[in-house]
Amino acid sequence: MRELARTFNIAEAGVGSYRLLAILRWVMVVIFVSFGMQKFTLQSAQGIEQFISNSPLVSWLSLFGFRGEAYVLGVTEFVIAILLTAGAFSPILSALGSLMGVVTFVVTWSFFFTTPGVVKWSISTDPMAWNLAGEFLFKDIVLLCVCAVLLLGSLPQTMTRLRA
Repeated sequence: MRELARTFNIAEAGVGSYRLLAILRWVMVVIFVSFGMQKFTLQSAQGIEQFISNSPLVSWLSLFGFRGEAYVLGVTEFVIAILLTAGAFSPILSALGSLMGVVTFVVTWSFFFTTPGVVKWSISTDPMAWNLAGEFLFKDIVLLCVCAVLLLGSLPQTMTRLRA
């Protein structure tokens, strides 16, 4: 197990274009800190309520109450930011923070399909039209991909052959 831990990677210790992944890590740290801070505001708690209540994946958060569900998500986002920050020094924490980021954005992306009224599918007009909530969610596909790239970049080469 100890040998496997040594084979995980961090971009900051890499060379060439692989080292540039460090930029993505620090951008994601800023994003997760920002998202986490927002969850402690009334406006954000009100804004995410519709997504949480309609999601089969996270509707259980309503057990914590209206503000509590937002606080749980905010703390989770702070934890991810901390893991990504520590991941600049610890390859395992880099992989764990990236994996948690992937899970976060998979759940958030699922809101696009589980929240009523976000998307209107039509054959005759726009094939896929969304409202402001849909536009808000649609950007998360990019953030999901960034976290996936960070995760793949952290994994040992024996697990993935994406790095040369």
